Amino acid sequence: MAALLALLSSLLFGTGDYIGGHLSKRHHVIAVAGGAQVIGFFLGLLILLGSGTWEAPSLSWNGYFLPGLCAGLIGFAGLNTFFAALATGRMGVVSPIASLSVMIPLFYSIAKGERPSAMAVAGMAIAIVGAFCGSGPELRGGLSPKPIILAVLTAIFFGTAVLFLTIGAQSNVLLTTVSMRLPNALIMVLLALRFRTLGNFSSMSVGILIVCGAADYLANITLAQASTMGLVSAAVVLSSLYPVVTTLLAFKFSHERLHKIQY
Repeated sequence: MAALLALLSSLLFGTGDYIGGHLSKRHHVIAVAGGAQVIGFFLGLLILLGSGTWEAPSLSWNGYFLPGLCAGLIGFAGLNTFFAALATGRMGVVSPIASLSVMIPLFYSIAKGERPSAMAVAGMAIAIVGAFCGSGPELRGGLSPKPIILAVLTAIFFGTAVLFLTIGAQSNVLLTTVSMRLPNALIMVLLALRFRTLGNFSSMSVGILIVCGAADYLANITLAQASTMGLVSAAVVLSSLYPVVTTLLAFKFSHERLHKIQY
């Protein structure tokens, strides 16, 4: 079950990333990333109210609140750099590079004492190398350095955010994911009041943005839940397969050409 949830998170992450990158070509990156965060926050509140689950926050790093806040703020920075990279570069390049974020929570979980079997380690290595190789030919094709730099920054931000997410999830999955969205939602409300704009989204773009925000939030829930049901290292690696989804969606709907190594 943990493996299925982690794979589902990769499907949701990949879908949300493709939609977010597509919207970022027509709207400001911060408006897209922030809008998705606000939507995720309200979706989380609805699920929280429906579940009736509540636990008072504490200032302990063993709880859900502080890790959730850190995961949210760092992840929000990652979303901005990621969408900016997708808006300026090819999705089939940027997304696999960003997938290297998995190395941060992977090494942390092993350092904390997890000991995957030899077969599991082999599978993790194949998955990580396979996702990264999807970008190989593109890097030799004269791609400008800006999207690559943004993708590397995204990997650092996303990896650290996932690390804090898995830490908070050990206390409470749902409240950790809601805490992640809280500071970002407040920041976006303040920005909207300051600049007196909601991003100038059309009614159709709003609907697409809702799907993006919901997919990203549900991806976090499924990954967080998977990390509590088995090895954290296995969960984060399986969830890191989202570049496959993003690349296939770009191939299907944006008509991006795939090279042999990507196949």
